Amino acid sequence: MRNKVLFLPCLLLLHFYVVLTMETITQEKAEAAIPVTTLSPPEGNTTFLGGTSWCVALPGVSQIDLQNALDWACGLGMADCKPIQQGGACFDPDTLVSHASYAFNNYYQQNGNSDIACNFGGTASVTNIDPSHGKCNFASPGSVRSSAPSSLKCKTSFIWVKFAGILLLLYLRR
Repeated sequence: MRNKVLFLPCLLLLHFYVVLTMETITQEKAEAAIPVTTLSPPEGNTTFLGGTSWCVALPGVSQIDLQNALDWACGLGMADCKPIQQGGACFDPDTLVSHASYAFNNYYQQNGNSDIACNFGGTASVTNIDPSHGKCNFASPGSVRSSAPSSLKCKTSFIWVKFAGILLLLYLRR
């Protein structure tokens, strides 16, 4: 019986070690895949005197570069791209520039309106003209929650709380 009691905590320790290691590896891979921006203006807030700025795709840039930047924004960039899906409020006009503008702006607003958050490999630019149209409302400063990686910290702490609880239950069960 004593061996069973010791075996279970050891198994749980191994499980949590594997889970935490996998989360760390996944986070490192995601961070390594973030494209390096070049020819970016100096970092800082670009809010205009009117107090509001948006990030939009530049017309006339390479369609391949624009598509790659859109894919990154909606993927690893964690922009909310549901409104540009078919049937969404911002699906029309169904153009690459329009969809990229929405995704770029969402990412830009999530990341504090920093110049660096509106580069996308040179395919985007900051504007003080609201690109919203019809039912499609582009996010503005303060209207989007940050996508900073605090969720990883919460997951890790929650795992340790669960682990401590299980160990406590095992200890009290003796």
